[in-house]
Amino acid sequence: MAFEPPQRLVRALGETAPDGDDWLEKLPEAAHQAVTLRELTVERVQMPGGRSSLVMLVRRADGTPAVLKLAPPRFRPESERAALAHWGGLGAVQLLEPPVTEGVLVLERLHPDLSVRSLPEAKALLEAAGTLRRLWVEPPAGHVFETVAERTGRQAEAMRATVAAFGEVAALVDAALAARAELVAAPPERRLLHGTFRQSKVLAGERMPWLAVGPDPVVGECAFDLARLVRDRVEDLIATPSGAATTRRRVKRLAESLDVDQERLRGWTLFRAVESGVRALRVGRPQDAELLLEFAGWL
Repeated sequence: MAFEPPQRLVRALGETAPDGDDWLEKLPEAAHQAVTLRELTVERVQMPGGRSSLVMLVRRADGTPAVLKLAPPRFRPESERAALAHWGGLGAVQLLEPPVTEGVLVLERLHPDLSVRSLPEAKALLEAAGTLRRLWVEPPAGHVFETVAERTGRQAEAMRATVAAFGEVAALVDAALAARAELVAAPPERRLLHGTFRQSKVLAGERMPWLAVGPDPVVGECAFDLARLVRDRVEDLIATPSGAATTRRRVKRLAESLDVDQERLRGWTLFRAVESGVRALRVGRPQDAELLLEFAGWL
């Protein structure tokens, strides 16, 4: 089985491991072994694919459609597996097999080219929020998931280091770090969160209209999870004269619809937008950084 990994994945892996690693080099053989071991028939590699894993549309030995997903250890595929197992298909894609090979998941086939993002904006936000609500459950006893405080602590250190090279973002970074410090001091709840939730992570399914995929699970307060959804379609927001007002209304509407404190949602939205913008600067994506930091300035 010969294939070229999607260029989107190659570029993203280069950003997260600029000195390189051998996962991408070993990927063709790993994919071949995963397919052979499970007696799968490959239909195609999903294109353009994601930024953290290879996704292949396959059929199992009995003809059932499925998805084969391979991800490097730094993107925590075993954490994803544990979260999906805990959700058990409620609001999220289902696992179709117990652990066989580390970093390899066999998943229920959804409609990979039909996400909530294809809907009109208001409807998309409604459906996405409804899906997200179902994922917010008590974490399993004795879980080993990263916490919001731990994840954002690592991100905060990287943000501080980046300011030295990009001093123009110092004021926004200071505001984001101050917001984080206040938020992690007294979280109102501890739930299992998707971790990287946005409209494109919600795909059409058969057993339920919409199901979440691709979690990077974390345990913490719900406002952290919802914050990434606030900035969905950020390029459209930036392009409209009313973008700032629309953003503030979106924060209010999403907070009210999911019973989340509005100020905590605003704070996490600020932190996550600045963190993403600073990271984009650091890896050489200045256009993305400009959009995200302008958005953050509205908050």
